[in-house]
Amino acid sequence: MMNGSTGQRTGGRGRVRAVSAALGLLAGALTATAAGPSPAAALTPPVAITADDLTTWQTNGIVWSMAADDGVVYAGGTFSTLRPPTAAPGTGEQPAVNFAAFDAATGVPTDCSLSFTISSGTATVRALALSPDGETLYAGGQFGAVNGVGVSNIAAIDTATCTPRDDFKISVTATVRALAVTADTVYLGGDFNSVGGQTRNKFAAVTTAGASLLPFTANADEVARAVELTPDGQNVLLGGDFFRINGTTTHALAVVDATTGQLTKSYPGFIHNNSTVQDITTDATGFYTANEGTGGGVFDGRIAMDLSDFQQRWRDTCLGATQAVAVHSGVLYSGSHAHDCSSMGAFPDQPRKHLLAQAVDDPQLLPWFPDTNDGIGEPVGPRVMTQASSGDRHYLWVGGEFTTVNSKPQQGLTRFADGPDTGAPWVPNVSLSTLTPGQIDVNWQTSFDTDDGELTYRIYKDGSNTPIHTATGHSVFWDRPQLTWTDTDGAPGETHSYRMTASDGTNTSTRSPARSATVASTTEAYPARVRADGATLYWRYDEGTSTFAHDSSGELNNGFLRNAPAYRQTPAAVAGPSTAIGFNGSNEYAYSNRQHPAPPRFSVETWIKTTTTRGGKIIGFGNLTQQNSTRHDKHVYMRNDGRLTFGVQSGGMRTVTTSGAYNDGQWHHVVATQGPWGQGMALYVDGQLRTSNTLVTGNDNRPGYWRIGGDNLANWPSRPTSNFFAGQIDETAVYPTALTASQVSAHYALRNG
Repeated sequence: MMNGSTGQRTGGRGRVRAVSAALGLLAGALTATAAGPSPAAALTPPVAITADDLTTWQTNGIVWSMAADDGVVYAGGTFSTLRPPTAAPGTGEQPAVNFAAFDAATGVPTDCSLSFTISSGTATVRALALSPDGETLYAGGQFGAVNGVGVSNIAAIDTATCTPRDDFKISVTATVRALAVTADTVYLGGDFNSVGGQTRNKFAAVTTAGASLLPFTANADEVARAVELTPDGQNVLLGGDFFRINGTTTHALAVVDATTGQLTKSYPGFIHNNSTVQDITTDATGFYTANEGTGGGVFDGRIAMDLSDFQQRWRDTCLGATQAVAVHSGVLYSGSHAHDCSSMGAFPDQPRKHLLAQAVDDPQLLPWFPDTNDGIGEPVGPRVMTQASSGDRHYLWVGGEFTTVNSKPQQGLTRFADGPDTGAPWVPNVSLSTLTPGQIDVNWQTSFDTDDGELTYRIYKDGSNTPIHTATGHSVFWDRPQLTWTDTDGAPGETHSYRMTASDGTNTSTRSPARSATVASTTEAYPARVRADGATLYWRYDEGTSTFAHDSSGELNNGFLRNAPAYRQTPAAVAGPSTAIGFNGSNEYAYSNRQHPAPPRFSVETWIKTTTTRGGKIIGFGNLTQQNSTRHDKHVYMRNDGRLTFGVQSGGMRTVTTSGAYNDGQWHHVVATQGPWGQGMALYVDGQLRTSNTLVTGNDNRPGYWRIGGDNLANWPSRPTSNFFAGQIDETAVYPTALTASQVSAHYALRNG
């Protein structure tokens, strides 16, 4: 059925199908620009759904299935009650036995009430689909009665009266997990091996009138989980756990003739043997699969296929099983528990993200990041998506196991709309530096907005309400690069303050806390030498209170500070206006925003002050950012006895260790270098070479992140009690070359300059 106001089709499993052409992705990251660019739009195209969740009634259990038509959303699952938005479990509840209907625009239950029950075991509604005319809702699952009327795992509901149809009854011997509907046919998939007393393994088709079994035969050897019609009605798309359809090898995915069930397209070896297809959706030109894998090396992401030839358009390689997919206005929205998308240039392994968006013609993640938690059940978070229109508004409904949405309590159901966008970007983190006489550098970490990747920044000076500079920048939650603007309008000795806002074009953050700096009249010797010697990362830790470690190297290689280390520690290691930072030795650390290729030659430099007897990592290179790395080398750590070890992975763990201890409560300058043959590994402390191994010239060649203050030290020699360093750190720098002994000693000599 076509919706006249939106041009969208409803059908299949009740999802609305977008028929508009796909839009292109926004081009890559932006840097600071001259004052006066056009404000960023509130949503970054092609995203057309905000990340702001709308008030919606909740369930007390899992929502497995949804369908929508004519401004009503139907939800089925394993639950027994509904309760109002914000209500705690057990508060304000009303009965809803595995089924409920809602006003799509308000999220409030309608008066359509059905009870799906079973004589023994747990009843559940696993599939819902509407007839093209919207007059009949078909339900599948594990149940024996609807409102007391006997059925066998499948039922038809008259939507006008909200009553089960007596003329639609057929025996299905086990759970029905998927449904798709045309004007005259209901396709079903699930666990069953018999329908209407005849053999039908996992897939079957019956008539919409009288539920007579049709000749359609697509027998599978394992569970069916998804059934979807191609838009032309000629073929049926099948998904599940199976390895064969009608005896032919085709794992997890198949295309069959809509009349006979015979294979149109098979996919042997196309999907990993330990992966399955959980859901399928279509638009005018393609179909899209949600995939779940178990074990190492599996496939967990999304696949886009062309309808013209049923060949792959793209696939992503995120890890974290995908459960549901839906298309709207050229964007594929998905529900998953993605935790590692580093293989496709997105976020590294970290806590799960449950809602993602991609253009239908490109797998790159789009800036749309509402979120749920894992919730109850398995738990995996979202389980189903459906789309609904009401008036001139469009809604994306999400159901599943979750118990929070956007960090607020909300169970089982949530919904998002095409506007208005009400969420403001995060307040920018701002830091000032005065490395060059006569100017102040205003450095900031690009902010984050859950549904806009391009933000506009405005800088306000000395309390003025008129911005002195405007810039734009692109950011997503795992990549918030540093931007810098230099104020040259100030005389040496003058002190100026700066604040900043971030805007998505509609919503603007509050102003950042005021930061002040005094215009320098001379050049600081130590940082000038660090920069002159080629540092590509240089953190001075002068931020005050933020999660931002600004980079003074000129490479905009900023860092994230995790778990609130102690800012503004004095006296600092080097004379001047700079301060140090303190780490607690248990969970505080910093990591580089940018993933780096492994450097074949490098130097790491920092200053430390500690009295710890538990050791800890001071600086290193790891593959993860928000948890301890599983690959870790190119690091310096302190042993429990205060001695320093420099280690790399080169055919095993190769280390050199100082003979002296440095946990005496004094500032110490630490530099570790690795160069070519003849230089190898060298560890300097306080300007002097303390230990070396000239034969070790290699290290782990995989990409990673620079981490300061803590990371994994598993299996390294004389491993300390703690992975994390308890003490103060200052003036951290990384170089793409091995510093010479004279350079190291010159840096140390400038500590009082």
